[in-house]
Amino acid sequence: MFFDTHAHLNAEQYNEDLQEVIDRALNEGISNIVVVGFDRPTIEKAMELTEKYDFIYASVGWHPVDAIDMTEDDLQWIEELSSHPKVVALGEMGLDYYWDKSPKDIQQEVFRKQIRLAKKVKLPIVIHNRDATADIVEILKEEGAGEVGGIMHCFSGSAEIAKECVDMNFFISLGGPVTFKNAKKPKEVADVIPLEKLLIETDCPYLTPHPFRGKRNEPSYVKLVAEQIAEIKGLSVEEVAQATTENAKKLFGIN
Repeated sequence: MFFDTHAHLNAEQYNEDLQEVIDRALNEGISNIVVVGFDRPTIEKAMELTEKYDFIYASVGWHPVDAIDMTEDDLQWIEELSSHPKVVALGEMGLDYYWDKSPKDIQQEVFRKQIRLAKKVKLPIVIHNRDATADIVEILKEEGAGEVGGIMHCFSGSAEIAKECVDMNFFISLGGPVTFKNAKKPKEVADVIPLEKLLIETDCPYLTPHPFRGKRNEPSYVKLVAEQIAEIKGLSVEEVAQATTENAKKLFGIN
């Protein structure tokens, strides 16, 4: 059984065939999915999916690209949702210096507010990082984020940074890029990070694994991520599936 820890089934790319996508996931042995909401519309849709499907959970937060749009009312709403039994994490949150919609100082302020909220409500956090590794690590340390821990989502950094994040009580989550032929960093991370600190995800509809790269991603493809990790570590796919599922359930508090 596989646990897709980061999916965007609340994206418009699934408007026409969501049930078929979910059926394919179940047929491939996907036991649980966390759907991530990162603004008002996607959070609302994520919550709707948790009500409809017992194996779908939600993570709710505010994306750094849209940090400039977040209000105190939005933060209060996220806090209210955090007590919902199907909300298992806060995020995705973090920093994104690739897109320039939100100034860096505002991104950092919104990131810090969400970490503090997570500590208040005692939920793990899901970290989005694009071109901002040094500032992410610094803020996580300054805010004591290790108190709640969480996930370095779709990790693309070095093995050294991955080890630093593990030391801060974070799991390293690998997605489609670990299957790409020339993706040296994710493969090295898969090799050196202990299995008990790894998670798998799709980040669907994005970052589709080989051999479907270039097409829309979906949760059923998380199996390909597990297969690649198993090959790198010299383990069976079943061992990787069981361990990463147990890791996810432990982190998210799912029995």
